[in-house]
Amino acid sequence: MAAIRTAHTVWNGDLMTGSGQTTLDSSGLGTFEVTWKARTEAAGGKTSPEELIAAAHASCFSMAFSNMLAQAGHAPEEVNTKADVTFVPGTGITGSHLTMSAKIPGISEEEFQRIAGEAKTGCPVSGALASIEITLDASLES
Repeated sequence: MAAIRTAHTVWNGDLMTGSGQTTLDSSGLGTFEVTWKARTEAAGGKTSPEELIAAAHASCFSMAFSNMLAQAGHAPEEVNTKADVTFVPGTGITGSHLTMSAKIPGISEEEFQRIAGEAKTGCPVSGALASIEITLDASLES
């Protein structure tokens, strides 16, 4: 059965001077202020669609990578993933760069890099972002 997650945004005013509030309805975790300025300049305590996409991409990649490791017989101690999503005004979202480090006992560097690459393309959020460049820097910690 498909899972549906819901969020909604209420926007007031025009793009440049207006503002909005995005609410995470499914989880009930909160409501977050959004503005154009937070999207193109300093965040100033507000969020943007790109930050929300970055959170989705980092968590999805970590989950996909952990699952693929388990299928290969490895149990990670920790997977730490950061996503940097780039937005260019007038162009749109142009890329997502994943930076991941992990502690995984008993895995070779070669297998680690192979599984990380497969997780980069196999995570559902990467699939949804297929129209942009997705890059990955993965490092194995000892």
